[in-house]
Parts: sequence; structure tokens; C-alpha cells
Amino acid sequence: MSMKAIVKSVISGDSFVLRGPAGPQGQPPKERVLHLADIVAPRLGTATREDEPWAFESRDFLRGLTVGKPITFTTAHSLPPNDDVPRDIGSAEINGVDLASELLKNGWAKLKELKREPTEDDLRKRDIEAEAKAAGKGIWNPHGPKAHEIHYMMPTDSQGFISEWKGKLIDALVEQVKDGSTLRVRLLMPDGEHQFVNIALAGVRSPRVSSNKGEPSEPWAEEARFFTESRLLQRYVRVQLLSLPTSTAIPFQAGANATAPPPATIFIGTVLHPAGNVAEHLVAAGLARVVDWHAGMLASSGGMERLRAAEKAAKEKRAYLYANAPAPSSKTNGAAANGSPRSFEGVVTRVWSGDQISVIEKDGSKERRLQLSSTRGPKLADPKQAYYAHEAREFLRKRLIGKHVKVYIDFVRPREGEYDEKECVTVRYGSQNSNIAEQLVEKGLASVVRHKRDDEDRSPDYDKLMAAEQAAAAEQRGIHSGKEQPAPKQPLNISESSNRATPFVNGFRRQGRIPAIVDYVAAGSRFKILLPKDNQVLTLVLAGIRAPRTARYPSEKGEPFGAEASDFATRRYMQRDVEIEIYDVDKSGGFIGALYLNKNENAAVTIAKEGLATVHSYSADSLPFAKQLYDAESEAKAAKRNIWRDYDEEAEKAAQVPEETDGSALATHYLDVIISDVRPRNGFTFSIQILNTEGIASLEKLMHDFSLHHKTISTPSAGFVPKSGDLVSAKFSDGAWYRARVRRASPLKKEAEVTFIDYGNQDTVSFSAIRPLDPKFRSLPPQAHDARLRKQIASSSSRRKTVNITRTL
Repeated sequence: MSMKAIVKSVISGDSFVLRGPAGPQGQPPKERVLHLADIVAPRLGTATREDEPWAFESRDFLRGLTVGKPITFTTAHSLPPNDDVPRDIGSAEINGVDLASELLKNGWAKLKELKREPTEDDLRKRDIEAEAKAAGKGIWNPHGPKAHEIHYMMPTDSQGFISEWKGKLIDALVEQVKDGSTLRVRLLMPDGEHQFVNIALAGVRSPRVSSNKGEPSEPWAEEARFFTESRLLQRYVRVQLLSLPTSTAIPFQAGANATAPPPATIFIGTVLHPAGNVAEHLVAAGLARVVDWHAGMLASSGGMERLRAAEKAAKEKRAYLYANAPAPSSKTNGAAANGSPRSFEGVVTRVWSGDQISVIEKDGSKERRLQLSSTRGPKLADPKQAYYAHEAREFLRKRLIGKHVKVYIDFVRPREGEYDEKECVTVRYGSQNSNIAEQLVEKGLASVVRHKRDDEDRSPDYDKLMAAEQAAAAEQRGIHSGKEQPAPKQPLNISESSNRATPFVNGFRRQGRIPAIVDYVAAGSRFKILLPKDNQVLTLVLAGIRAPRTARYPSEKGEPFGAEASDFATRRYMQRDVEIEIYDVDKSGGFIGALYLNKNENAAVTIAKEGLATVHSYSADSLPFAKQLYDAESEAKAAKRNIWRDYDEEAEKAAQVPEETDGSALATHYLDVIISDVRPRNGFTFSIQILNTEGIASLEKLMHDFSLHHKTISTPSAGFVPKSGDLVSAKFSDGAWYRARVRRASPLKKEAEVTFIDYGNQDTVSFSAIRPLDPKFRSLPPQAHDARLRKQIASSSSRRKTVNITRTL
């Protein structure tokens, strides 16, 4: 009785494996082995036995004729089963053609010696064999088979083999399907050699088929293997080798003296059939899952995108492995889980680490601390990672700080233990809309988080991140270099004390503007500055202004607008590249100076203009930008910004010019004065002495006594060091001694800036020309008065005071 079956595979030129149709859910059908009666073909070899001559060619003829096609067969008698697979001897036909006769006709098999009387069919087959032999067909070819060396074992130099053939298309024949995504193929090398290799399909993993008897396979493993077998087994394909079976090494976990890896037992690659890539069909059928860490091999060719699309389709159909999978999430620009928009634009105000930044929204309403999705930066606390942690943070700072970015919220990681809720985001910037996380990973300054298999909370560019990581690992960049870099040295704090800071002042003055980075903002006018060139940090106090104090402790109460001034300075200057100028040092070791952003923006002027600081006249008047400070303060007052929100200009004028009781205009007063000093810089100010007063007469007597007093004192007081604000005797350039007040003192240079209080002029005097002021010369008030020209208000109703200035020659 004849039966029908499909040829699964060909064992040799006279034997093949048959199977029935697949089950209703793709279950693998039963199999049986059929040996063609009365003929014998050359046997293929193994790792321990060579091929018989013409074995591959004989089998290949029968393979091309029958594999995957239906045949009709009859069995003459049965043989003992092998691993529960029935074995029979019989005959077979395909499309009405007897297969044994066809093999004899083409010279790919021989007739056996018969131990019975030949039948008419036997005689016919003998004639067919004789014709093939006479024609030199197949095994009867007088020139013999083409020599080719066959390597049944994997290449011993795995790395060398993959380096030579990586990315190249090689013709191959699928010899075995171990499971849905693992194949054993015969590579047909260009030089005629046959190289057997094991291939894991890139980008996918099917359930594993058990190799041990009695041990169950993973769910759907047999169905996945049958899916691949029915399409690829003993078919010619093209193989592209991509990698060895090692995922990207986790940085800082490999030993310093790691030994060379043993020869690989499998390669990762793609297997291309004329009908397409079987990996994509496997995933679409729900019989394989996508392997994330293969993304680096496939992302550039678009292979990973196709696999993700196939996975999405399988999940929607709830096919096989995805029967219980959650529905694929379609992330849009709607609302996030916490009610916030899924995307927004803003400016980066701070870089916390190699994977966390703060961004203030475009409207300035909210500052948000964000985590880069699927990205993990090196740890600063780990000495092995500290160098790269610093590099990663600096990479982000240089590219993002102060820059406009687009933020896309991918998911929100809920609060867990001591860790707060985190918004995990993709941050894009620049005209190219670049993903900063991808650039960070590509530079080898961050690694990619390995998510759980069904974890949908990940970056939408996850495959690109994996590709970037693989590229960084291949080029041995950053954390993948294997080099142990020493941890960065802590910068030297030169503002620890006044004694530590003072020796640096003169050098800083000579340098003029010094490149620096704002490392921290302590208050509206107080900054921690990093000098990267010298690896030094200092405290910078902005000269000419005073910002409200902030609370240093939770229990402490800050001054009004102290927090606002600090926040403004933080958002504007934190971690920015700036330039600083140093003028002096205060008693706590803080350097007094100016800070410039983008070459031209003076921080003190900007903060004063925002109404977040007042001008400190005593220190501002000597600054080259004093006029800018006063103008900025006037603008803030006029606009009633921040600390000036309740400012009343009329009330201030009334306080300065007392209102007369009868409400009439103030009377004009004329005074005779001497202009004793003129200062044209910073708004034209001058000093005057008022004549016809007792003070002037007393000053003449005091100067006479003062001169006599200093003739008797020729040596300076031992151990006397003038300090800012001290009343002293100082020698002017004319050689005479005068009363003076110390504005600034420099113990390093041993000189002080002083103001002569009876004349108003200023000078820099060495310590050797300064004496303590004797108490008997302290009773007379200073006779010089600071003055400036005031605008006269044209309104007739306004009150005004006019001073008649008489210039005395």
C-alpha cells in the first residue's frame, strides 16, 4: 500500500527522513526514515570519519530533487527503530518518477548485489546503471570527485575567523536545526573548503529544545524548531557572520589580567533565504523573542527596527510566546503618568552626574531633575570609575549647560525605598536634534541599562543606544578601554583662610581676566569658582554689590529675596564657563572681584539690574564699572523689581530733603566752599571743604600741630599693620603728614589705599609711611565732604536746593 509524506531531509544518496503535515497549531509531525531498496550511495563522513568519494554530490542531488516536496512511497519491510523513529526499506516516487531509477540514471548510486532471481524491474535498473557508467556520470566520472577539505569542528581561532569573514555573505547549506534560532550550517568557502559552524540567529532567541532524554523542552520550543526546519533545513542560504557570542562586557568588572577566551562553540549571524530573514518570520509568528544586546549588530542595517515591528505584530496577535504579554504601549506626546506633559522645552541649568541633569521649563515656571533613559553613568564614589564619572559629567556640561533642549519623558520610575520618583527622559539638542545619551554612550562615557525581557519602560532609542555601546566597546573607548585611570585629584581650596588666599592676589591681578568654571552658587553674590588649569577652587565675592543672605540651615531664616537671588544666580551662572577678575581678598579668605559670562555680561550688574542686590557704594565707587552698577540699580528701582518692589522714589527724596513745615518750596542756600579733590571717573564726583566755619579754622591749627608732632616721631610703630577702616596718619606725595582712613590694606605688598579725610583725595601709601593716629587729633570731624552735581528739576512745584560753589585759587 502506497503512502504519502514530505521529505524533511536527505541522509545520503539513498536515504531520507520523511514527515507528515504539521499539527493545527504548528506542532511538529511524526517522522520516519526510508532507505531506498536495492541501491547504495556513498556515505557522508563525520568528525572522526572522512566522506566517501562523491558522498556530498550524491546526497546533494537527491536533496535538490526531494527536500520539502511530497512523495509517494511503499515499504517492503521494517528495520529496528532508532530513538523511537521508525525505519523502513522501500521505494519512492516523486511526480511519478521512481527515485531509485533517477539516482542510477544520473550515476549517483549503485545497484546492490542481489541474492534473489532478478526481476524485470531489476534488469531495467541494471541497464540504466550501465548507461550511466558508460557515460561517466556521477560516481562513474573517470576524473574522480573534486577535492575539497571538510572541517566538521568549529574554527580553533574563533576571533581570527570572525575578523576575516565578519559582515561578508557566504554561501551555505543548513545541515541541522537545533532549535528555532540555532542552526548548524556547512559554509561553502571560496577555496572549495567546507567549514561547519554553529549559528545563533542575530537579534532573536527561540525557546530551547531539551538535549537530555526525559527533560522537558521550554514551552513552544518544538514548534519553533519545526517552523525553522520546514523552511531552512537542507536549503541553500547565505550567511553573514556578525559576532562572537559574548555580549558587551560590563565595564569595570573584567579582571586586569583576563585570559584569552577559549574557542567559541557558536557564532552570531544572520541567515538569509531567498524568501527573507527567518529571524523576522520567527518573531512575527511569536516563536522567538528579540534579544536586546544584539541591537548593536543590527541597528545600522535597520534589522532591529524590523524585528521590533515583527515583535509588535506578534504581541498584538497574542501568538505563542506572547499569549500573555501586555499590550504594546504606544508612547505619545500626551500626558505622562504623573499628569505632566510627555514633552517640553527648556534650558539645562545643572549637570548632576553622567546621567542626570536639571532643566528649567521654557516659561521658567519649574525646574526638573531628570534621568537619561536606559543610561547609566560611571559612579564618582568608585575609585575605578571616578575618572570616567568626571569625564562624563564634563562632557554633558560642555554640551548642555545653558543650552536650549527638547525633553521627551519616556517613563516615570516610581519611588522605591530611599530613591525618589524619577522622570526618565530622552534629551535632544542642537540643529541635528541629537540624542545626548547616544553621544555619551558612543564616547564610552556611559553604559546601557539591561532591562528585563518584558520591561517596556525603556528609551525609545534603546537599539541605537546598544549600537552605540557596541561601537564604543569595539573601539575600546572610555569605560571599555580596560585601562584603570587614576581618580581626579581634589582641587586645592585657596580660600580656606585669609592667610592662604592673600599670596595669590597679586598674581591674579596681573593675569587680568582668568578662565574659570562656576562650581557652585552659595548666594546671590557668592560663588565657588574652579580654576581647571591649576586645579584650584576659590570663593568669589562679587565686588560692588550686596545680595540678600540666604538661610544656611533649615532652622535659620534668610533675608527677604535671599532665596530668589540665589536661585537666579544658580540658573544663570551655575557650571558655566566664565572669566573672573580679582581685586582683593576679604578677612575670611574670599576673593573680591568680578565675574563675566560670555565675555561681556558682568554678573554684578546683571544681578543688580534684576533687583536682587543693592549697590555697595563704598566698594563700588572705585570699580571701573561703578556707573553701570548705579545705572542697573536705578533701572531696577524704576521697574520696582524684587527687593525694590515697594520702593517709593518720592518718599526717598523726602527723606533726603526734609519737607518744610509750611509746605512751601525749600529756600536756596549759598555756601562758600573749596573744591579740594575732583574724581571724573564713575559719574564725576568731588570733595569740598565748607568755608567760614569753625572746622576750617580748627583744621589750620590742627595741621600746624600735626606737622610738629610728626617731626618728633621718625620711626614707624613696631608691629603696626593698618586695616580697612582704621584712622591713621599718612604721608602724602608732597612729603607732609595728613589724617587719613584706610580703604584697603595689602599685607603682602605692604601698602594701603587711603582717603585723606580733610581733603578727599585718595592715594596708595606704603606701610612705612603710615602711623597710628594719635587720639588728640581725632576730635575734629573730617573736613572733606563728598559731593556730586545734581540735576535741577524743571517743575515749578518741585523743591530744590542749590549750592553755590566758589573756586578758590
